[in-house]
Amino acid sequence: MKKLVIVDDNTFLMKSVLQKLSFFDDFKVQFTAMNGQDLIQKLDKNHNVDLILMDIEMPKMNGIEATEQVKNRYPNIKIIMLTVFDNDENIFKSIKAGADGYLLKEVNPKDLQQGILETLNGGATMTPSIAMKTLKLFRNPMSFESVVDSETYNLTSREIEVLEQLSKGLKYNTIADNLFLSAGTIRKHVENIYTKLQVHNKLEAIQKARNNNLI
Repeated sequence: MKKLVIVDDNTFLMKSVLQKLSFFDDFKVQFTAMNGQDLIQKLDKNHNVDLILMDIEMPKMNGIEATEQVKNRYPNIKIIMLTVFDNDENIFKSIKAGADGYLLKEVNPKDLQQGILETLNGGATMTPSIAMKTLKLFRNPMSFESVVDSETYNLTSREIEVLEQLSKGLKYNTIADNLFLSAGTIRKHVENIYTKLQVHNKLEAIQKARNNNLI
């Protein structure tokens, strides 16, 4: 009997995962947690756990931060990211944090069971679309470097988008329209970009971003 934990702030999605697992007698859900912080507190009381199914987007402490903390404290616990997102940044950061697998929440019960067993046996399970993205990430060093470098400066994917638009010579209002944001929000993003890149104007920001393969 393998002991599992589910971490998700969305109760509807958590119930859906519980339902998928209920088809199999070889799994027992030890407990559930609503976010990374909640998970760490519960693990401190009981870390007799084989595998965690971890959501990414959560308040207080997201799944990527939680994965890093769990792996530092309890390296034997396996972690599969179970998420609705398959963007490159999340995949890369999850792998870097120590995740053992990455599945999308739409996974069917049988594939979820297979993925869990595979991971517990030392393998790495991934939804096919994620596996393709991961291969592309490693095959294309430029985009790979870009994720690494953007992380060095702690730029968010939204800030990278704003930088790319700025580099095309677009005005704040146009960028706001393109990204479905207000001009005020774009200004705030630009201020954050200047602070993180330690530059004072748009030209310096674009130059530094290009030099570091951020755009």
